[in-house]
Amino acid sequence: MKKNEEIIINIDDMNLEGYGLSYLDDSIIKVRGAIKGQKVKAKIKRIIGKGIEADVVDIIERSPLEHDNVCNHFGKCGGCAYLNINYKDQLKLKEDYVKSLLDEAGIKGFEFLGIVGSPDVFSYRNKMEYTFGIDDNGIMQLGLHIKGRYYDIITTEDCRIVDSDFIACLKNVLDYAKQHSLPHYNIKTHEGYMRNLVIRKAANTGEILINIVTTSQKKHDFSKLASELKNIKLKGKLVGILHTVNDSYSDAVKCEKLEVLYGRDYIMEEILGLKFKISAFSFFQTNSKGAERLYSVAREFAGDISNKILFDLYCGTGTIGMIMAPLSKKVVGIELVEEAVDAARENARLNGLNNIQFIAGDVAQRIKEINDKPDVVVLDPPRPGVNPKAVMDIIKLNPEKIIYVSCNPVSLVRDLKMLIQRQYKVEKVKCVDMFPHTYHIETVVLLTNKKV
Repeated sequence: MKKNEEIIINIDDMNLEGYGLSYLDDSIIKVRGAIKGQKVKAKIKRIIGKGIEADVVDIIERSPLEHDNVCNHFGKCGGCAYLNINYKDQLKLKEDYVKSLLDEAGIKGFEFLGIVGSPDVFSYRNKMEYTFGIDDNGIMQLGLHIKGRYYDIITTEDCRIVDSDFIACLKNVLDYAKQHSLPHYNIKTHEGYMRNLVIRKAANTGEILINIVTTSQKKHDFSKLASELKNIKLKGKLVGILHTVNDSYSDAVKCEKLEVLYGRDYIMEEILGLKFKISAFSFFQTNSKGAERLYSVAREFAGDISNKILFDLYCGTGTIGMIMAPLSKKVVGIELVEEAVDAARENARLNGLNNIQFIAGDVAQRIKEINDKPDVVVLDPPRPGVNPKAVMDIIKLNPEKIIYVSCNPVSLVRDLKMLIQRQYKVEKVKCVDMFPHTYHIETVVLLTNKKV
């Protein structure tokens, strides 16, 4: 095979990196976006040893997994990968993928408890970060990036993973920007004004926060837009409208100046009986009801912790630790990002939790400085997983149990192998789907200490 050659192949399998897999002789062909069971015409993009990457040119035969209940943007928008696959089949794909990685790593002798689906398959997201741009005809867009195209945006007014309140706000802000000829920010030239629209809506309280993000390259009074937004008929309750100035070259939304146009700069959410104050820039799980299921699994795996000390490492805004605190003797949370720790402390006060302490700093360093010794350690690291040095330091703490909450099965398996090689045994594994129609999957693992 040669680069740019077109071939016709059957898709034999899929992985959670967005590729369909075709096994041909002793080679594996990875085809971006292809689905198990399809026959496709594919164009060779890259050849590395026996690994071949290709793009779909045409679908010759559809997969039995496919259905037509998709939004108008599917295939163009980069937001959803599996929207054309029945949800039960999505769950099976994710469950099988995690189980196969564990099998390949030789991790055996545990109870595999399958997968728990999201309570809401559609309209589940509580936060969307939309970007301003223009299409090929120069017409302003507000939505998500076009699949595989970093600079191009598509207005996602038919999106199925958010509810109608998000769409109503998006349309209003886009129409306003057009009517007032407010130029979009061009990430190539770093010129322009309108950058992002960030909407947060608490699933359990219905509170809505709208954040309009611009550069400082133009002065504009958004009071009229705020009045328009307050008059939109929404299912939820609009509690705040913000204007954030961001002149950073980064594509991430950063706050250099914040103006409250209406109401307050946060929403309140409730998870498993606890209240959480979420600001415009707080980290919070983007599927509130899915998070309840995830945290319930972690709480179940912890067992009776009424007389136990629990460490919540990589705790973020401390959600898991606070869920565990009413059941435990003491909780210590450690997180690198100071803003997240500040939010965690405030939410602990809000819920009257006096037996929980949050510490800002690097996990590997901070756990050496704490006098308390944990009976249970909860790990909820970012996608790269736990630093190997931190793994060794956690083992030295000698906890009875480790509960590992992972958003990346690959780094999870790597870290589990390190823990198993020392003194821990995998007892239970359960997957929780927080992000229907995407590649992502959460996995909760219970490990016990063989030396205790």
